[in-house]
Amino acid sequence: MDARFATTEEIERWDSLLSNNPDGGNVFQLRELAETKRLNGWLPRYLIVKGLAVTVLQKRVPLLGNYWYIPKGPGVVNETELTSLLDSLRQLARTQSVFAVKIEPELLESKPLHERLSTLGLVHTAAIQPNVSTVLLDISGSEDEIMASLNQKGRHAIHRAERDGVTVAPVSLTEQTMREMFTLLSSTASGRFESSLKSYQYYSAFWKRLADADHGQLFFAYHESRLVAAAYCMYLGKRGLYKDGASVRERTVYGASHLLQWEIIKWMKAKGVSEYDLCGAPHSSDIQDTTHPFYGIGRFKTSFNKKVTDYIGCYDLVVNQSAYRRWQKIGQRATVSLSYRLKRRQWF
Repeated sequence: MDARFATTEEIERWDSLLSNNPDGGNVFQLRELAETKRLNGWLPRYLIVKGLAVTVLQKRVPLLGNYWYIPKGPGVVNETELTSLLDSLRQLARTQSVFAVKIEPELLESKPLHERLSTLGLVHTAAIQPNVSTVLLDISGSEDEIMASLNQKGRHAIHRAERDGVTVAPVSLTEQTMREMFTLLSSTASGRFESSLKSYQYYSAFWKRLADADHGQLFFAYHESRLVAAAYCMYLGKRGLYKDGASVRERTVYGASHLLQWEIIKWMKAKGVSEYDLCGAPHSSDIQDTTHPFYGIGRFKTSFNKKVTDYIGCYDLVVNQSAYRRWQKIGQRATVSLSYRLKRRQWF
């Protein structure tokens, strides 16, 4: 069996091991993020599968067994690499009373790939992370080259905000700045995405843990000394991601959020990042649909790059057929519903 639990020494250098995966590592696989997930009832497990570092989150489901979730992983880059891992992963999961393993590899979506995966004991499920469809920016060139590659609307918004006196700066994580960020985040989510908002305790622990490990940074945008937009970004190796963003509801100045992203891009470049993920957009087939709930988000992000990248999303690797059928029939719905009603938090 080519799958085992990582040693203590391997876990100590986990983020470095992730960077050696074929995908270069994914921020959603970071040890710091996995450890923060304990606040939401997950138990982090660290695996070595066919030489790849794989971060797993585990939860116990009464009467069914353990459920494993591999956020944005395993870190493969093609179908062959993925299929070569499945048997070893399933065998190790079986020894841990796991009835299903949710995988989320960043493989490009195609109908033939979906069809082939369905023949391997994989069940396509709803997406968990927001960037199953997303906008990616190539920031490997010079700042002038990156600016020239942006859509005209994006360039105009950045320059307009600069002319109007918007300033952007990375800020230290203090109780005050984290409270300001959470307040702005809550206001932005109010009435639209508040059910997906986690607690201040969770966000502050997450932001601080990643920043302390030099994997995260908070940015504020100001206009006339007033905080008008904020963003928390993450990076690992050559890949960066825009994780949490918020802005004031009333539009005080045009382009503040665009300038905020531009300054993040420059910061990312200084860290050696060459690909920046704006983390989430409507599917490419829905990007022009004005009735889509995330139309505005997609319009903002495609002002940097018109291309939307679609991934295959989530699949459950079934380990115990009987338990998984019960999970599908009623277990998942009941578990997710109870988690939100009793604990006011999302199960995933």
